[in-house]
Amino acid sequence: MNRDLKDLEKKIGYQFHDASLLMRAMAHSSYANEAHLSKHECNERLEFLGDAVLELISSEFLFFDEDMMQEGDLTRLRASMVCEPALAFCARQIQLGEYLLLGKGEESTGGRKRDSLTSDALEALIGAIYIDGGFASAKEFIMNFVLNDLEHRKLFYDSKTILQEIVQANQKEGIEYRLTGESGPDHDKVFSSTVYIGNKGYGTGKGKTKKAAEQEAAYKSILMLREMNIK
Repeated sequence: MNRDLKDLEKKIGYQFHDASLLMRAMAHSSYANEAHLSKHECNERLEFLGDAVLELISSEFLFFDEDMMQEGDLTRLRASMVCEPALAFCARQIQLGEYLLLGKGEESTGGRKRDSLTSDALEALIGAIYIDGGFASAKEFIMNFVLNDLEHRKLFYDSKTILQEIVQANQKEGIEYRLTGESGPDHDKVFSSTVYIGNKGYGTGKGKTKKAAEQEAAYKSILMLREMNIK
């Protein structure tokens, strides 16, 4: 069951003048189909608009923040900042999946935790805020919930590469990712993975895929190594 959308407004610090926009931003196409709503009443059109708003604001941010960076590098950096995993990470920070309106099929197969659904919903939310409150309101939301703490998120999303570089720089033994657990039904499994450097275990991570579990394990391992002053 989705949470009260008033709670979401409090969490993001924005109150909608038109509450139906927020509801539409959270309405997945599976919900619209089951509720016999017209196609335009799901969040896909708002997602389309939000994606464009996000691209403009993130481009403006990088243009001024990275004033010596060339166009090609700016394009690649922007793509990494607003890619599906990055937006899903941002969506998890506000537990956006818990507010989604889903059809029974999507609900039963773990749709609330699926990166593709939550990242799309975040873009739809941006589109809804843009229509309801204008460019300034949309920009404030993006700066607070998408373009915040970029260094931390870069560390998370590049964690496996960064860990490899740390290990190689300190001439440590090789890295191995060991699958240490698997739980849940086939349609909604959770995997656990632990990083081993040589024979010593470091960080353990969990995820809906083995790759996601390894990514979190690598991130936690980096934090452990930094506490040991190994960078």
